[in-house]
Amino acid sequence: MDLFAQQARNRRATILLMAAFLLLFLGLGLAIDMVYSGPSGVSLSGVPVPVPVFTTLALGLGSASAATSYFRGDQMVLASVGARELDETRLEERQLRNVVEEMALASGVPVPAIYVMPEADPNAFATGRSPAHASLAVTEGLLQALDREELQAVVAHEMGHIRNLDIRTMMIVSVLLGAIALLSDLALRSSGHAHRRRSDREGGGNPLLLIAVLLVALFAPLAARLIAMAVSRTREYEADRSGAEFTRNPLALARALEKLEAHQHPTRLATQGTAHLFIVDPRLSKLNEQEGRVANLFATHPPIRQRIARLERMGYGDSGTRTSFRRTTS
Repeated sequence: MDLFAQQARNRRATILLMAAFLLLFLGLGLAIDMVYSGPSGVSLSGVPVPVPVFTTLALGLGSASAATSYFRGDQMVLASVGARELDETRLEERQLRNVVEEMALASGVPVPAIYVMPEADPNAFATGRSPAHASLAVTEGLLQALDREELQAVVAHEMGHIRNLDIRTMMIVSVLLGAIALLSDLALRSSGHAHRRRSDREGGGNPLLLIAVLLVALFAPLAARLIAMAVSRTREYEADRSGAEFTRNPLALARALEKLEAHQHPTRLATQGTAHLFIVDPRLSKLNEQEGRVANLFATHPPIRQRIARLERMGYGDSGTRTSFRRTTS
């Protein structure tokens, strides 16, 4: 798939994602309305209401969340992980700026805003709504763990996400995941209270309706996670390939991934809603090291060993004499 096809696909995916999340908001709003009013009509404290109140509020929250995620999602994500602006009085952070500028030139995108996370675990991600409004964040641990070639390869990988417009899709997913979780929690908390009020007022409630609403409230976050995973896993392979294209050095990214895999501590500042943004899984989920249908549904990243193998094939070609870079660099 060429660049323009990837960008067009990501634009379509962004629209479909926002529509899917709005449907989830609609479903949650309808579920709460049904508990408060039942099938006969909406009422609060026995007083009829001409509109489905919670459905309207849910759609309003969903629309506001979608708009906020598009225009302010990058700043919300950066704030959630405690990212700070670059401090160029530090040698390694001046080097980071130089590397980012080099890879921006190689990839043909504007230089993104650069941030550093006060985190010992080596990791990195990019976010933003477009190449002209992009940000790149790395951890302090990444700057300490990698040499210049490896750092360049990781930055090139993130530039691949920026150029391909992956950042917009994944940023919107991050913000909307949080909003869905918030509304689902509200639905779970309010359903029992509303059911008891209807039972007292009407002399009996409908337990099957309550169970159905609770299932909707529980299912919505899971559905949101499945939507998020559907758009994140294959993008890592594509960004690896783009990064190798920009640096002409796929083995540097393979070495970087090997070092990141060897680090056995989770990225403390990463959240469940932002995990899919990072170059490697910040939560160290075992599911990400597996293949198959279950992994494809629930894992945020493809297996690192598979990614390294693909990069090694790029670097060594299909020659039967290809050997692991760990033996060639020992």
